[in-house]
Amino acid sequence: MVLGPGGSGVSAVAAAAASQRPSTPRDSRRAVTRPEQHTLLITVDRWSPVHDWARVYRQPGEPVAVSKFLHLLTLDRLDLTERTWSGFVDVLEHTVGRSKAVMPGVGTLAGIDAAELTSLPGIDDFLLLRRIRDEATSGRWQRIVVDCSGCGDPLQFLRGGAVLSQALNRFWPRHRRLAMAAERPVMAQLTAAVDAIDRDCADVAELFADAHAVAVHLVLGAEDRARRLAEHYVAGADVMGLPLTSVQVNRGVGAESPEDLAAHVKGLLAGSGDVRVALVDRSTETIDRMARLRKLAVRLPDPHGIPRGSAAAVVETASEEPVAFRLSWSQRLPEPDSLALGRSGDDLLVTVSGFRHPVRLPSVLRRCMVVDAAWDDGRLTVCFVPDPAVWPRR
Repeated sequence: MVLGPGGSGVSAVAAAAASQRPSTPRDSRRAVTRPEQHTLLITVDRWSPVHDWARVYRQPGEPVAVSKFLHLLTLDRLDLTERTWSGFVDVLEHTVGRSKAVMPGVGTLAGIDAAELTSLPGIDDFLLLRRIRDEATSGRWQRIVVDCSGCGDPLQFLRGGAVLSQALNRFWPRHRRLAMAAERPVMAQLTAAVDAIDRDCADVAELFADAHAVAVHLVLGAEDRARRLAEHYVAGADVMGLPLTSVQVNRGVGAESPEDLAAHVKGLLAGSGDVRVALVDRSTETIDRMARLRKLAVRLPDPHGIPRGSAAAVVETASEEPVAFRLSWSQRLPEPDSLALGRSGDDLLVTVSGFRHPVRLPSVLRRCMVVDAAWDDGRLTVCFVPDPAVWPRR
């Protein structure tokens, strides 16, 4: 996953990395025997220049061959939303048609045509992530490079699955869905469809926090804005549990010294030996084709397998009488005063510098109440005690 602030060269770095031919003998053998399964470059930017660089037509939703080693896939938000909504409306219409009872709102939703939609807030991010997940688990590709430019705030984009799951379970909790399906079998198909979406949300969130399968690369231009934003991106990656693997400082963007920015980032990441900081050379030629990108020799490190941030959270027993627990993880805070915590069902809502993310609690803590929290020496610790209303009594 390649991401960064707009204008930092995310697309160029992602395309340059994807265009590199396999370097190891094992990769070469696979590329020769099954060339269509080497690298897939995915872009979610409708204005991406990658198609022009690759000299191929834009075909949303279908992988297009660029070379023997590379395919390009463009994902279109509106197209995914329309197609998915059409399938969901079929389920709604089936439910309404078989039910003798009036279900407020369901008939109205079923009457909305896909062509009337422009966007469903938050859902389109999830649909894009789910399609990326499907490509990643299809077995067709040896490597996938995702260009996250053009999606606004990339951290907001990557949290789409977690946010949608939280909304679904807030408005229609799973225990109520199951109870309704048991009482009214006509609702079984609808509840099954919603459950499938909820499971996909959890699956997507789990995949993008999997340090064995995913590597997240942050691209920064050599400019003052990047120096300020670097801390916020790293803090956001911590709270989301994203496996940050490298920071690529782009010499071709900005007028500041890239070496100074690289040194600043290394200081920011002190203690994170698994995260590399690299410099991307400035091209001596105008970037207008893949061959010129390939000359930059950008190679992004593979997944390092080391969970980070909330994905590496630890639960400890603080005391046995009375029972108490501590949940903690390494968390950078650019603005410590901006830290805020909340609770919504099974999620701990963590706000860092105006960015809020739902962190799913381990099962033992879901029946507990938050009683205290502290941030010290780069580590966030939240304290819990059992909720008497739901904790089993001795």
